[in-house]
Amino acid sequence: MYTPKTNWILFTFFGLAVVGIFVAALLVPSFRAVAYAPLRELIFPPPAPIQLSVLYSTEKEAWLNEVVAGFESSGIRVDGHPVQVELEKMGSWEINNAVIDGTRQPVIVSPASSLQIAALQDASTAQFGQSLVNPADTTSCRPVVTTPLVLVAWKERADVLWGHQPGEALWKDLHDALVDPSGWAAYNNPDWGYIKFGHTDPLKSNSGFMSILLMTYGYFDKTSGLTASDILTDSGYRQWFLETEASIGQFEYSTGPLMQKMVAYGPSTFDMITVYEATAIEQAENALGRYGELRVYYPPALLWSDHPFCVLNADWVSPEQAKAARLFMDYLTGRPAQELALLKYGFRPVDESIQLEQTGSPFARYADNGFIADLSNRPEVEIPAGNVLNILREFWSRNVTR
Repeated sequence: MYTPKTNWILFTFFGLAVVGIFVAALLVPSFRAVAYAPLRELIFPPPAPIQLSVLYSTEKEAWLNEVVAGFESSGIRVDGHPVQVELEKMGSWEINNAVIDGTRQPVIVSPASSLQIAALQDASTAQFGQSLVNPADTTSCRPVVTTPLVLVAWKERADVLWGHQPGEALWKDLHDALVDPSGWAAYNNPDWGYIKFGHTDPLKSNSGFMSILLMTYGYFDKTSGLTASDILTDSGYRQWFLETEASIGQFEYSTGPLMQKMVAYGPSTFDMITVYEATAIEQAENALGRYGELRVYYPPALLWSDHPFCVLNADWVSPEQAKAARLFMDYLTGRPAQELALLKYGFRPVDESIQLEQTGSPFARYADNGFIADLSNRPEVEIPAGNVLNILREFWSRNVTR
């Protein structure tokens, strides 16, 4: 039986509990959810959001913008704080430069490829005495979507040059065709003029750098073990490489504009170019009915643009930001975001349970254009050490830049 004394004790206990919850809510944001909502909103200001700054490569802009909106509206919290993502797009190599020279201090960097992460690891160790990234730690550095580098060509021209698919000597055969002063006349088509090949600027764009790396591996007939000595001391390679690059009139700053120019102006500008598979998918519809059939060709050894997201090991990154960054990466690799990347934007998911040829997939829709879903039987080239990558960029800069 309740008595006035009992009621007083319960009332006191309840009052102390309420006060305790509000004090805890004031001191610890994660307790605010259990505080009485009307009073909570009246007394306590909403917890400040954790700012998650991301420097990312431009190729995934549309997908990221859509996914970030879903992430921020999902209600994900870190110690009671919402997370606010701040996106800033840059060229992949510009990201590295901005971090090394201190003009940007992001929480996450996401270039187009692990090539830049390897180079950043080497450059930041030299600059700061320790690496700002740790690609071996998959909790803080991991790919979120992938797409290989491919050749895109007008089918009529490609059939004359190499038939259905380029062979193992693709890069050497391409060099020989490009440097032949007879151009297409050597293939009984003088009206086509010179053979026109293009890739982006390797100092600015990841796809351009991937192109010259694949060319270099192709010259040495290997898929691993590329060294600085290969680049710097082999005179035959240097001549071969510079002859190939001399045939290119202009290097576009980014992959998207290069692909758009090929579709817009046709073989009068380019017979073939190197771009990402996802970029080719993006423009496949626009190319229909313009200058004949536009087809995709896969190099004899693949190099993947794997879009890593890496949390920086830097003094400007707080533990709360690092935790928020990992939750964001989990969201990006979750099934909804991965299926969106495939079905709407043409990227290959890192979630291998997602079928590439499902209904609505671009790999089913554009199979007749040469897109191949299953590339598991094709060799891949090894990503060289960071110092080798930096030497290859410097070699291009010293000898080709224009």
